[in-house]
Amino acid sequence: MTTIWLDGQWLNRDTAKVSVFDHGLLYGDGVFEGIRAYNGKVFRLQEHVDRLYDSAHAVCIMIPMAKAELGAVIEEAVRRSGLKEAYIRPIITRGVGDLGIDPRKCQTPTIIVIVDVINIWPAERYQQGLAVVTAATPIPHRESLSPRVKSLNYLSHAMAKIEGNTAGADEVLMMDASGHVAEGSGQNLFVVKGRVLITPPRYAGILLGVTRGVVIELATAAGYTVKEEMLNRYDVYTADEAFLCGTASEIVAIRSLDGRSIGTGDRPVVTDLTTRFKALVGA
Repeated sequence: MTTIWLDGQWLNRDTAKVSVFDHGLLYGDGVFEGIRAYNGKVFRLQEHVDRLYDSAHAVCIMIPMAKAELGAVIEEAVRRSGLKEAYIRPIITRGVGDLGIDPRKCQTPTIIVIVDVINIWPAERYQQGLAVVTAATPIPHRESLSPRVKSLNYLSHAMAKIEGNTAGADEVLMMDASGHVAEGSGQNLFVVKGRVLITPPRYAGILLGVTRGVVIELATAAGYTVKEEMLNRYDVYTADEAFLCGTASEIVAIRSLDGRSIGTGDRPVVTDLTTRFKALVGA
């Protein structure tokens, strides 16, 4: 069942409430993580907690809990939920303030941990691959706020997702302001040429996903070559395979982009990496 820890209280979907004066609501002033539990075990917990604290530090939010303490809360929340396969959303907001933007008015950060289930696409999409379109809405400029800060403000990605919905697509591919391919609405991108995997680099303005790192680890161990290079849509159109990955999405192939089929329909690399990923998370 849905389990929520909010500032020290164990609550549920109906009883968990935040103030309308919380700056996370008023200004998107906060950070979050998305984490998975497989067979009741939290996957890559330390990496996610480290990134959460780094994001908070980067935006000058001091989390009033030690990392180990928050990690223990996350594990206890999963246990209380009774869910073996769960999605976990830790959220840190600036806290309750007033209607002004001044962060000094927020005395104490709000800390939330949500444990629930998540289904981004139906099972057949993982078998067939996704129909993807390029969104006109670009990712935010990397100098406005570092994309390595996983902040609560995902409005540009939500607007891009609306474009995809309007077009009848499963997902969108977002570009940066210069026209380089960046990421999905909430996933990292890989393209495949032979036994070479290429993904946009950290300076491309992307979030460095934990699952992205896992894919690089698995691919390298399996003998694939992994490159981090800037990509454009031509690189995706002409790839042998392409896929998106993320904590919520896991690994899912792209079958088409902007009406162009990707590859021949055979996806040996995606199939191999998916098998390796499932073995890892199920270990």
